[in-house]
Amino acid sequence: MTTRFGVLGPLQITGHDGRWLRLRGERQRSLLAMLLFHANQRVPTERLVDALWPGIPPKSYASNLHTYVSRLRERLGDTEIDHAGPGYRLLVADGDLDLLTFRDASETGRQALRDGDPDAAARHLRRALAQWRDRPLADLALPALDAEIARLETERLTVFEDCVDAELAAGRHTALVGELQAAVAEHPLRERLVGQLMRALQGAGRQADALGVYRDARSTLVDETGLEPGAELRGVHAEILRGDEWPIRQLPADIRAFTGRDDVVDELTTLLTGPDCPPVVLTGAPGAGKSTLAVRVAHRLAERFPDGQLYAHLAGATAARRPDDVLADLLRSLGVTGPGIPDSTQAKAAVLRSRLAGRRVLLILDDAADPDQVGPLLPGTPGTPVLVTSRRRLTGLVDAHRVTVGSLTDDEAVALLAAVAGPRVAADPDGARRIAAACGNLPLALRIAGSRLALRPQLRLTTLADRLADQRQRLDELSASDQQVRSSLALSYDALSEPARATLKLVGAANVTNLPAWAVTVLQDRVAGEGAVDELLEASLVEPAGVDRCGEPRYATHDLVLAFAHERLHAEDGLETCEDATSRLLDGILAVADLLGRDLPPVFPPVDEGESVPAAPLSGETRARYGADPEAWFASERAALVDAIGRTARYGRHRMAARILERLSRYLWPQGAYADLRLCATAVRDAARVAGDERVEVWAEAVHARVLHVRGHYADAVTTYRWCEARLGTDPALAWVLTNLADCLTGLGVPEEALALTDRAAGLSTSDSVAAARSAALNRLGRPAESVRVDTGALAVARESARPHAVARALQSLSWSLALTGDLDAATSAAEEAVALLRATTARSALARSLRTLGAIHAGRGERASALAAFAECRAIAEQINEVPRVLSCRRAIAAGWVGDGRAAEAVTELRLCLAAYRDMGSTSSVTITLRLLAVALAAVGDHAVAAATQEEADRIADPRDANAQALASLLLNLTRMPGPSLPAPEQLSRLP
Repeated sequence: MTTRFGVLGPLQITGHDGRWLRLRGERQRSLLAMLLFHANQRVPTERLVDALWPGIPPKSYASNLHTYVSRLRERLGDTEIDHAGPGYRLLVADGDLDLLTFRDASETGRQALRDGDPDAAARHLRRALAQWRDRPLADLALPALDAEIARLETERLTVFEDCVDAELAAGRHTALVGELQAAVAEHPLRERLVGQLMRALQGAGRQADALGVYRDARSTLVDETGLEPGAELRGVHAEILRGDEWPIRQLPADIRAFTGRDDVVDELTTLLTGPDCPPVVLTGAPGAGKSTLAVRVAHRLAERFPDGQLYAHLAGATAARRPDDVLADLLRSLGVTGPGIPDSTQAKAAVLRSRLAGRRVLLILDDAADPDQVGPLLPGTPGTPVLVTSRRRLTGLVDAHRVTVGSLTDDEAVALLAAVAGPRVAADPDGARRIAAACGNLPLALRIAGSRLALRPQLRLTTLADRLADQRQRLDELSASDQQVRSSLALSYDALSEPARATLKLVGAANVTNLPAWAVTVLQDRVAGEGAVDELLEASLVEPAGVDRCGEPRYATHDLVLAFAHERLHAEDGLETCEDATSRLLDGILAVADLLGRDLPPVFPPVDEGESVPAAPLSGETRARYGADPEAWFASERAALVDAIGRTARYGRHRMAARILERLSRYLWPQGAYADLRLCATAVRDAARVAGDERVEVWAEAVHARVLHVRGHYADAVTTYRWCEARLGTDPALAWVLTNLADCLTGLGVPEEALALTDRAAGLSTSDSVAAARSAALNRLGRPAESVRVDTGALAVARESARPHAVARALQSLSWSLALTGDLDAATSAAEEAVALLRATTARSALARSLRTLGAIHAGRGERASALAAFAECRAIAEQINEVPRVLSCRRAIAAGWVGDGRAAEAVTELRLCLAAYRDMGSTSSVTITLRLLAVALAAVGDHAVAAATQEEADRIADPRDANAQALASLLLNLTRMPGPSLPAPEQLSRLP
């Protein structure tokens, strides 16, 4: 047995024999505490001396320190304390020091939670928390460790919250309530704890109590801080309100024309309402009516499941949806939003189980592809039976109960035809029976035939039956397992005119279930005559899908029909025809995106400089509608375009994908849609790399770098920018990369190189971005007067362009440069004009940036309420679009305001969190500013020694030339000196875009 140590409570030493050891003398105990708090790390001699002799050390401090170390070695036996350079290091195994055990178990638990194993996570995190006996070093007065002890106590609280998350995911809501109530009583302003208590109460069936906790917490926050609850806590409140709106009813409408299946309906009813019901799989041939039957049964059982029915379409017949995406949709349906939805599939499944625990809900999984798709979606919670439909038996789905759905009887088939086509079916029973027989009594084929009769009153039943009669060979194949749906669809397909068939096949080439009318016209390309789409609508092979936001008609194609059409195109017309149709559609998409993106500010350099763009394939009317609101078109097509870019890149058309992405980015970037941009850029990059197209690869990597940059991953962004720079040569994109690299380096505190890069960029481009980057670098070098001249020139150019985004960008940069010169009146005017211009646009990121600048200027003018309102609005936008640096800067400013409110202790906690994030980010300037604010907050709580040390660190690392950091710190320090409410009334903060 080795010697074990404890610092998470009174200092504790347990010897080889299990007995406690007691050290004599406060300095010897303090020395051991210092070494244990930094176990396995070198502790500099001067730091040990400062800790042992806080005042003036004796002249013999070196020999005294050596003596204390020697005595420790003798007392502790085989515990190694080595002399490491100018200092000492105590070596101890993780399991022999409670602090190391705490941190190791904490990280293991968090990893288990990320991996979707909440039970294991809770075990490890509880083990971590069990290491704590009291306040660290509760029996020692050791000011040198006060700051670290405070951070450690905050870390413990965070671990406790992580543990609660794990146990909530494991469904232990009731057991957590008492513990969380005590924690919230101790930390009433800790919003994460409040949200966890609300979730625990909700999961325990105490929704009213959960809402009461929110009311109390909101009252406390408003009364004590003047702040409304943050976005996360408001989200929990909204989630619980939605939870009070049970039952959830997601079922598609019950089909009126449902006939037969009485025996199967009764069997399914018995299975789904029985005890410990296993998953029930409806299996059978395509077109047998599995989905219709599942919906009918679910509606019939509505009263048996008072909490509702969940429905998910898995698209197994075409491009099967990923279980991860389906789980995310189900969680959103249950009120889980934003950060509440975990990253991993396993963790999502755990949250689903938690949300369904104790509920009576029926889950319908429609059109499953295979067992691997279904397995992660099974909640396995009592009270939540699952009904799955699939073309396959899903043999690999263990313990499932399978029900086979076959064809209708003759009488049932005729009844279904009559229900769809109307009363004239009864007038021609012979014709009806012939049609039913030709359809193989399969519901899908019968519905198609019945719809055509209903939509064409002049079409006689006998005529339709005659058209289908020559397909008897194919009808014989209807009994052949998987061929049934294809054959049923072929009956309808072969009855179409040649133009309509050609149109359907070409729609299949698009492989998209929802298309605008202009895209269908592009696909047709003169091979289809007038009325082809109407004929497809009549046959129910294509359905009207309303109009988009610009008023353009849209058409939907069922995924089974789409798959059938795609197969027919390959079989009848060949791969070349399919690729030609796809190319026409992609050319059309590029042309429309280029046309509508011309009035939107470019975000990335063109990837197709000098390449022609096809004419937009739009009618005059459509062009006018789209042109009236280009952003509405991008909004309508955003998801489809992101998907198309990925698929196009993967299928060997990476250059076309890049061209479309460059246009789409003009909409995505101002929206802060960085996840979409990253997804598209990496798809293009990977495809270009495989193809050996270095130019497109570098372009896409530069786009990716910009996303890293704006999200605060500065070091990764710099590395990527430099990689791109080395490969661009004389490419026109070089100026853009140099400009962004300069901006990133300025943020990292390397303004000299940044300024030199802007010189290079200015020789290649006249972009306003170059001026903004140059201004920022000059400010960091303490040359704000030069920045004002640069920004003034950029503003003049921008005003001549009459582009609101460009004018606002120049105004924002100028406003900050003016603030650094001390001209706050002129700075205010410029910043307010920038904000006003951007409110009329969708440029959320730019608006956030300008609001942050305006907040700092208001702070400098002593306008506390206006400053904090601007910072609060900026933070809300930045959180929505995940711009971490901007979120941090606003949190820091708001915390400064807390000092002025007399809430310095809360400010200390918040500023320390910001400081840790800035250190990770590598921004020395931001670290310096945060340290200065933290020093003031520490002094306000009476922690003068730590405050002095904090201020000393700020002075030591500060760049004396950095006018930007000096000015911002000075402006924000005003907030610490101005008493008053932290934020104005909520209505003053409601102007979010």
